[in-house]
Amino acid sequence: MKYKYIIPIIASSLMILASCDDNKMDWGKDPDHGAVTGAELPLELVEKISRYQPLKTYTDFVLGNGIGADLYMSDAAYRKIVNENFDEVTPGYAMKHGAMVNAKGEINFATIDAFIAETKKAGLKVFGHTLVWHSNQNASYLNGLIAPTVIPGSSGTNILDVAGLKSGAFTNWARNNPGKGISIVANSGLASNSQAIQLASGAASAQPYNLQLTSPNIPIVTGHNYEISFYIKSDVTGKGRISFNASLANPYPYKDWYNTGGSLTEAFATTSAWQQVKIKLAPGDFKAGSTTFQYNLDLGYLPNVTYLIDVNTIAVVDLDAVSGIVNLIPNGNFNSGITGWSQQNGAAGSLSLASAANSYEGSGAMKVVNATSTPTEQYKTQINGLFSSALVAGKSYTISYMIRSEAPGSVRCSTTPQSLANYQGDQATSTTWKLIEWKITGKGGETGFNFDLGAASGTYYIDNVVVTSGETAGGGVTAPINIEKTDAEKTKIIGDAMKDWISKMMTHYKTSVFAWDVVNEPMKEDGTLRTGNEGDTATDYFSWAKYLGKDYAVTAFKLARQNGNTTDKLFINDYNLESRLDKCDGLISYVTYIESQGGTVDGIGTQMHIGLTTDKDKIVQMFQKLAASGKLIKISELDVRLGTNAPTVAQQAAQAEMYQFVIDMYKKHIPVPQQYGITIWGVSDSVKEHEFWLPDESPNLWDANYVRKHAYKGTADGLAGKDVSKDFSGELVKP
Repeated sequence: MKYKYIIPIIASSLMILASCDDNKMDWGKDPDHGAVTGAELPLELVEKISRYQPLKTYTDFVLGNGIGADLYMSDAAYRKIVNENFDEVTPGYAMKHGAMVNAKGEINFATIDAFIAETKKAGLKVFGHTLVWHSNQNASYLNGLIAPTVIPGSSGTNILDVAGLKSGAFTNWARNNPGKGISIVANSGLASNSQAIQLASGAASAQPYNLQLTSPNIPIVTGHNYEISFYIKSDVTGKGRISFNASLANPYPYKDWYNTGGSLTEAFATTSAWQQVKIKLAPGDFKAGSTTFQYNLDLGYLPNVTYLIDVNTIAVVDLDAVSGIVNLIPNGNFNSGITGWSQQNGAAGSLSLASAANSYEGSGAMKVVNATSTPTEQYKTQINGLFSSALVAGKSYTISYMIRSEAPGSVRCSTTPQSLANYQGDQATSTTWKLIEWKITGKGGETGFNFDLGAASGTYYIDNVVVTSGETAGGGVTAPINIEKTDAEKTKIIGDAMKDWISKMMTHYKTSVFAWDVVNEPMKEDGTLRTGNEGDTATDYFSWAKYLGKDYAVTAFKLARQNGNTTDKLFINDYNLESRLDKCDGLISYVTYIESQGGTVDGIGTQMHIGLTTDKDKIVQMFQKLAASGKLIKISELDVRLGTNAPTVAQQAAQAEMYQFVIDMYKKHIPVPQQYGITIWGVSDSVKEHEFWLPDESPNLWDANYVRKHAYKGTADGLAGKDVSKDFSGELVKP
């Protein structure tokens, strides 16, 4: 035991009394928030409590505290209590994925580095909390990794005749040199249900024209620019080019095939991944007097290569022609600035033009910064666009746009004027571009519509805004294609994200953090494993198990061990183990499974967020079950809620008794070699700590003014194994 008798010193809190009553002390109110901190305790008890030494004096196992890292850094009184009373600290939020990982997947170590540096000065250890959980994740980033890939459509109306491709008859297309074969295959394009042109080169293929497909004639308008584009991939590394008939001055031009602003080459390379080939023809490329042109897909450079070209994306666009779809929004691509758009509500300067780098495509996009977050008042930040003509009553319209945000956000649209308003439901946004469509029926007379962005603060980018009734001016524009990732692809991506996160955390803190919650709250209440299908819709929710399966924890523990120290203590942690013994059994069984698959679990954490009515018999049974696991056992987040911010003297006494009971039972039923220690969750009852966690429940050992509560005595007596106050001598001091 660390405990030893020390001459008592009366706490300074006894020096100030709010009344003349010699037998009671007024705990008063929280000076920052005015919250009542509890009924008056008998002065004799207050004096006893004041004589107790810091809590860590009374035990040899690790005594920890779950704290707010920012509060520890900024509040000297709070920090002093933590430093004096505890051996180890667990940052409640600041060390989690959601706090440390940004929208690009980068880890910001600065906050925790500074926190660890400060705790080291006080001789405190830091417990890593937590590596893998389903809450407090940067879910927007993780979901963005596995979101559908949005393939842009062509830049305008497709003037290429693709009917012969879609029918499979190749009408107006010429298979001049078919190699092993040129055909149309179903369900092989970019989307799972789209067609592809399959072109296979022969065993002796060596010249580009040995495998050649020639397009129909394409009309030329003098002075116009044209764009040819398509998506292509191959089963092995391939090579191709586009060549032209005699309409071009140079039938075999060197081009920047990927339209990247890079060097000009004779041919483009292909791989097993889809990629877009996009080239442009300027008016000067055509011979004078030419009225049509044809191009060839020349893919015969290499033998025994099979190519796929997505039918839905092969296009030729007259870049100077009028758009095929009649768009009632004159400037929906923002290539000419933000003309026609105006800010109706929101902070000054909320609306601006984003550069090409932040556009979906083209040279610009709309940028909107919303500084407030008012979920029920979306109109607080509002951007308006005017239609080129009013909507017609009874006519169907589609409003579509591409949008992304720098953090999880929300958008809705509403038509104007307000007397004719339709309202779109709130739409979630993320760091990944998303196509949103809203179908409405015109009331007649609507003159424009709004982007309402006041629900969630953040920065938004909007591009390719189209309002149409479906009318066209000839031809059709190929729409963006959403390509869903396969389950196998999602598993690989999320597995890589877990590896990146855990390996970097363990490596960075290898010399400063030696105990970790590797996996947090894996079990459902009935003792079965969470699968990610529990229906949680919180914005910070992300289930690793949904994509990695039952072995997600196996992987997590292996990564933690591989990248940390061999002596690090690695824990699995969950709550309600004392109230649901089947959950406790399930967690122990899962630990056995993890180790059967090659992972190593050093300890089990039981959170123990309990109340006065928690079944004590079940607490005992839980400790007995955990002890039988043979693992290190940690009470990881102990607090005892009272259900009020103004507890009575009796409630405070019952709380002290419950704290002492839990500690007594832990020491009684967990063998000493298995006693990692106990972490008290939180310091005081101040709303600075409990604005969101157990507000008005008074769960801690200090009141809102950082004065020791009766629970402090119960905790100290439990740690010491006796009523410490009986060691005190001398008369009680009265004012």
